[in-house]
Amino acid sequence: MAGLVPFNRRRSDVMSAGFDSFQNMLDDFFAESWPFRRSLLGDTFKLDVQDNSTEYLIEAELPGVKKEDIGISLNEGRLNISVNKDETVEETNKNYLHKERRYTSMSRNIMLGDADAAGIKAKLDNGVLSISVPKKPKPDNSVVIDID
Repeated sequence: MAGLVPFNRRRSDVMSAGFDSFQNMLDDFFAESWPFRRSLLGDTFKLDVQDNSTEYLIEAELPGVKKEDIGISLNEGRLNISVNKDETVEETNKNYLHKERRYTSMSRNIMLGDADAAGIKAKLDNGVLSISVPKKPKPDNSVVIDID
């Protein structure tokens, strides 16, 4: 019985002592978050989207990101916000035993079917990206029908 191997090592209720767990522990130790958790939800940025009568207001949390690292595009009603951040520091005369570099690439897409490409405004202030996307005016297709 002692020689049995658990079927699913990724389950939290089953203990595992494999190298993958140790590797994840090292990665989590050098992460900047507490408590240490690995999750896809933490690897992207948060968005708020408001639908007003004449425009969409989007706010994205991007702390520590410069505006040069942000890309915004609108293609057939799909608003894409992307971040590509490369943190490299060139240091000379250092005797490193271990050194890591950080490259971050994230993107979010929002479908805004009636978005008007003309007049989109974006502003980055204190780590919050604010985007105002005007809506295309809807034509009045209503028809008055006479009764005979």
